[in-house]
Amino acid sequence: VNRSQITSLALGDWIKTGHTVIITGATGSGKTWLACALGQYACRRGHSVTYLRTPRLAEELRVLHGAGSFGKWLIQLAKTDVLILDDWALAPLDASTRADLLEVIDDRAATRGTIITSQLPVEHWHGWIGDVTIADAMLDRLLERTHRITLKAEKSLRNPKTAASNPEAPTPAGGQ
Repeated sequence: VNRSQITSLALGDWIKTGHTVIITGATGSGKTWLACALGQYACRRGHSVTYLRTPRLAEELRVLHGAGSFGKWLIQLAKTDVLILDDWALAPLDASTRADLLEVIDDRAATRGTIITSQLPVEHWHGWIGDVTIADAMLDRLLERTHRITLKAEKSLRNPKTAASNPEAPTPAGGQ
């Protein structure tokens, strides 16, 4: 991890200018931990933060549409300073989720900060999104102003033996 890049992100200018922070890496490399740390620091600086797991988003969106509250939720989410989309591209997108996700991203483009964590390299996101037109629109908005962090770990940081041998490794939830 480049300390100067993390320090720069911690200062929060990317939030006000609507940049996207993209954190990629293998399972257990610390992507979610880093995204949540940046989100927590943003909260401490007075910013609002929302955390969403992308694989669960489709179900949540169906419920919101069914309850007639999708529009209200979308407006509220657009006002959130930082949106963390964790586990991006982990599961396939259906057509309605793809369209709704474009709305979420479009509302935030160049105005609010977004953090995305993904195991899938950015070069493969277009194929994951599936629809060429929506993929072009979504990625144009997301990748216009980005800070990319690629995490590399020889072994999963979730393994207590690996974390104990690496003093720089993030501490798992619960401080153990």
